[in-house]
Amino acid sequence: MMLGVGSASAQTDADNFYKSDLVNMEKVSFSNQYKMKVAGNLFLPKDMKAGETYPAIIVGHPMGAVKEQSANLYAIKMAEHGFVTLSIDLSFWGGSEGEPRNSVSPEIYAEDFSAAVDFLGTRPFVDRNRIGVIGICGSGSFAISAAKIDPRLKAIATISMYNMGTASRNGLKHALTLEQRKQIIAEAAEQRYVEFLGGETKYTGGTVHELTANSSPIEREFYEFYPRRCNVPDHHAPHPGKQHEVHELLSVCRYRNHLTAPHAFHHRRECTLTRIQRRRLQQGCRTQRIIHRARCRPCGPLRPGQPHPVQQAGLFL
Repeated sequence: MMLGVGSASAQTDADNFYKSDLVNMEKVSFSNQYKMKVAGNLFLPKDMKAGETYPAIIVGHPMGAVKEQSANLYAIKMAEHGFVTLSIDLSFWGGSEGEPRNSVSPEIYAEDFSAAVDFLGTRPFVDRNRIGVIGICGSGSFAISAAKIDPRLKAIATISMYNMGTASRNGLKHALTLEQRKQIIAEAAEQRYVEFLGGETKYTGGTVHELTANSSPIEREFYEFYPRRCNVPDHHAPHPGKQHEVHELLSVCRYRNHLTAPHAFHHRRECTLTRIQRRRLQQGCRTQRIIHRARCRPCGPLRPGQPHPVQQAGLFL
């Protein structure tokens, strides 16, 4: 189903809160399996017909952003083309619940995408057999993590996908050495004592809070984009009113050192998986071969020429 673009308005900087007269927007919320409220914006084409069902797309924001930024933009544009779309705030960010704020929890992030499928798949106007996901930047990796164990996600598209695990472990351009990584782990371990005794929470990573003459192009670009979250207040954030991308040191270190790369996990010579873990891993291999090497031990060799399930499912897009 293709619709005309029609008239729309957009600003020219990173505060690009795109609006369209072809789409209706409704604020929604729903619970994930951790009983945390996930906030979303539901976009519906204005020419939807009663009694018909439509394909749906979930859109995830960059890590450290909120749905009102780029996720809304993609959600609105896809709704203009006839899809029901849902942009979401990942748990601990924006309008979604989760304490402490800005926590890094890939498992819960992935669950948020499955919870979004729960929500969309129970709407009478959504075809639950045609639900896909768009993951922007860090959400690209979280969306794939969700799809590996949730076959209800029939199609996946990523935009500037960022492997957050690798980036956190190795730094930009693999600039982080093994010794530096060990030092970070040691500092984080000592920081646990401080926070356990009620000391100040330590944050790391993210966006600089001011620009200098020596600021790099990346720092300048991040500074332009992430502070725009101030337009969407989160009074629980570590720095209310100056909501740059910041993360807790302890949660980042758990993320950095426990989120293994897919190929490293799948190619271990000795796999000590429980039955449930093996079944989920095998299911992930079948639905997400795009992230696998030529051979995966739990699944056996991948047969060349066999249609990729995600490609097949993506035909409805």
